[in-house]
Amino acid sequence: MSDLINVSEIFGEDVFGDIVMKERLPKKVYSQLRKVINEEAVLTSDIADVVANVMKDWAIEKGATHYTHWFQPLTGVTAEKHDSFVSAPDEDGRVIMEFSGKELIKGESDASSFPSGGLRATFEARGYTAWDCTSPAFVKRDAAGATLCIPTAFCSYTGEALDKKTPLLRSMEVVNTQALRILRLFGNTTSKKVIPSVGPEQEYFLVDREKYLQRKDLIFTGRTLFGMMPPKGQELEDHYYGSIRERIAAYMKDVNEHLWRLGVSAKTQHNEVAPAQHELAPIYAQCNIAVDHNQLIMETLKKVATHHGLTCLLHEKPFAGVNGSGKHDNWSLTTDDGINLLNPGKTPHENIQFLLVLTSIMRAVDRHADLLRESAANPGNDHRLGASEAPPSIVSIFLGEQLEDVISQLVSTGEATSSKKSGRFNSGVSTLPGFTKDATDRNRTSPFAFTGNKFEFRMVGSSDSVASPNVILNTITAEVFCEVADELEAAEDFDMAVHDIIKRFATEHQRIIFNGNGYSQEWIEEAERRGLPNNRTMVDAIPALTTDESVALFEKFGVFTRAELESRSEIQYESYSKAINIEARTMIDMAGKQFIPAIIRYTTQLADSINSVRMAIPDADVSTQTELLLETSALLTDAKVALSKLTEVTATAVTVNGAKQQAEYYKDSVTTAMQELRTPIDRLEMIVDKKLWPVPSYGDLIFEV
Repeated sequence: MSDLINVSEIFGEDVFGDIVMKERLPKKVYSQLRKVINEEAVLTSDIADVVANVMKDWAIEKGATHYTHWFQPLTGVTAEKHDSFVSAPDEDGRVIMEFSGKELIKGESDASSFPSGGLRATFEARGYTAWDCTSPAFVKRDAAGATLCIPTAFCSYTGEALDKKTPLLRSMEVVNTQALRILRLFGNTTSKKVIPSVGPEQEYFLVDREKYLQRKDLIFTGRTLFGMMPPKGQELEDHYYGSIRERIAAYMKDVNEHLWRLGVSAKTQHNEVAPAQHELAPIYAQCNIAVDHNQLIMETLKKVATHHGLTCLLHEKPFAGVNGSGKHDNWSLTTDDGINLLNPGKTPHENIQFLLVLTSIMRAVDRHADLLRESAANPGNDHRLGASEAPPSIVSIFLGEQLEDVISQLVSTGEATSSKKSGRFNSGVSTLPGFTKDATDRNRTSPFAFTGNKFEFRMVGSSDSVASPNVILNTITAEVFCEVADELEAAEDFDMAVHDIIKRFATEHQRIIFNGNGYSQEWIEEAERRGLPNNRTMVDAIPALTTDESVALFEKFGVFTRAELESRSEIQYESYSKAINIEARTMIDMAGKQFIPAIIRYTTQLADSINSVRMAIPDADVSTQTELLLETSALLTDAKVALSKLTEVTATAVTVNGAKQQAEYYKDSVTTAMQELRTPIDRLEMIVDKKLWPVPSYGDLIFEV
């Protein structure tokens, strides 16, 4: 990469976006394709053939020799199978480069080899990928050269969604349909589309690659299964927004350039709270494009790290005792002509349309808090939620002082007659500028916080796709919008009906609002009194997918079928069990082959030291060595007993029948045994000679980058 970057010149240069299509496609074809993208027309084979040929020529000019249907199966990462543009040689033996419309719009994959939760058996292998023309194709460069990547959806032969994107696109259509009904009732006849807009922030850790390769736990699981905090952690708060080290700055520069070429609007970068932790945030984009871009961000963060002798860790809690990594999903609803439905304006109490949207979302979140929690459930997040600036596992809404006051007025009197003013910022220093403050403070412990003109869903884990949370947000909001539209369309007095709905929703769902400290024990107790669910682990959260209420919701709007929900539930249980099984087996391997042998060497050295001193000086005081030997031997015994127990329960776990039952056994028995093994070994790390300790310590990993 060059040292000098002209962002305006390189931005999107590897994207087959609107500018390229407008320049290269015949005017009629471009116009027709835009109608398809805007859901105003159906893609025909003739149009697809022209687009495919132009896309192929453009990609070849970029150095591409292959193309791939780039999709997002239920593994949580992307998948791709590469095919070259080469077709059969002509009569003269010359290679012909071809790419048809059929190859553009349709691909085939072995569906039974991806997680399907029983939707596909091994003997029922066929699955299809279908072009998502609303998300631009792009050329990706790596050691294999350049490849044309075509964003696609992935479904089984029988039509069930086997990916993250298909239900996301369904949910976007649903919330668009229902939101437009509301806008039309308010007299808006110009907006043609309501688009969920998303800006997912991405937190991550960077560690030295050589040290990473010395830790089997990081290699196999993405997190440290053993380790004690060094004398200094994040308690001085000196890393957050601190000066970025040269090595990390060079890495970030490289990441930005890669992402800008792919049309990803990477904007914000900074050190996060924990040592070795950082953050990247893009500008908002249409929901499915934002999801695609976040997958590219994660892939780029990991790929570029290796070029700099680093490894990027996306696990939610790679190090115990410091902040974990999240992915704050900033979600809003915006029309195609630029109206943000979550913009309260200067006087929210007078903005009736906004209040209707706001209270509708309150109703949606309160009604389906369990689903929203489940959408952020993964094994890594179990270690993160509820501490170190991560929100708790109880879903609540932070509105801030201004909007909470408006809601209180609506509940108490039925009318909101005023809005608290934001006021002016005054530092008390004459040379510093004054400016208008935001209308309210922020709350870093809230899972679902209103932040001015959007909601920030802070619960999502850093390694997760943001597709699932947005499927839930779009669908549960569409459900309430549909109820509202039905009621208003039948109302004789529209204004009175709107007023009554806003007051009713505010009153019935005010329990979901909480502006206080989400970490406090008082809130846990208060949430229980309010009847809010508290699903602390992934296994606790999964059942929300298949309740009768959830099935009815998703089937009504065609986002999921019952079979698709049941399959996802099965996959979630299986993925949890597999993740914990890998962690347990890694602990068994490390404890048996690395830690216990190292501890035995240390105890042998201590014993030899005691004997040597006694032989040289019979009356010498060896109480210190003896005390260390006794303590080390006792902890070694504890570790060996715990290792035997973990080995036993891990062997038992694989014999448990039923995906749910097995996941529950891993949660209750295996994770407990894992902690019992970690405790003595972590204590021994503080005793055993560092030269004998077989892996780099936390201090080596998070401070020596």
